[in-house]
Amino acid sequence: MLGKVKEKLIRSKKKWAEEGRLLTGEVADPAVDRLPPGQRKVDQWPVLDLGIQPELTQDEMRLEIDGLVENPVTLDWQGLHALPKFSQTTDIHCVTAWSRYDNRFDGVSVASLIDLVKPTQAAQFVLFEAHDGYTTNLSRAVFEDETAMLATHWEGAPLTPDHGGPLRVVVPKKYFWKSAKWVKRITFSADDKPGFWEVRGYHNDGDPWQEERYAP
Repeated sequence: MLGKVKEKLIRSKKKWAEEGRLLTGEVADPAVDRLPPGQRKVDQWPVLDLGIQPELTQDEMRLEIDGLVENPVTLDWQGLHALPKFSQTTDIHCVTAWSRYDNRFDGVSVASLIDLVKPTQAAQFVLFEAHDGYTTNLSRAVFEDETAMLATHWEGAPLTPDHGGPLRVVVPKKYFWKSAKWVKRITFSADDKPGFWEVRGYHNDGDPWQEERYAP
């Protein structure tokens, strides 16, 4: 059943990209417009995934950070929480046109990870791999934004499996497909490598205010 749900979803969202579904042709300035073009504000947090929700305990969690770094590491739950704590309240924007305001996330900042693994100068891109097989990509500059983080909690409670718990990426300035759930590996690379949705018609950068939903 999970496989069928997954394939149906993939076909549907690929069709959205082919048809340019939801595009308004508008752009906005995030300093002025809190809601990006074509988005609607919601109060609930919708659940979207590929039809598979890995159920990992905190004890089972492992995060590998490798590639072009001076200090590759594998962090377990205790190792992750030994890093400085980071909290923020931020908006999130999904490419399926919903936005949710004022989400409190707790976890670890990307800045702390950078200090730990020390990427080399050649590392200009970051690749993410999740426990459900999902992949996505970011430029290193975007990943190092002060708002980017690895989240373990939402609204003061541990992230549930349907929202990517026990550990997910949160990159508020991009559409939320860039914020990989159930992340298990972060690789710093000299070369970009488009991920799961990026090779299926979705934009490589994913800026909501530029309405970068789909590839040009």
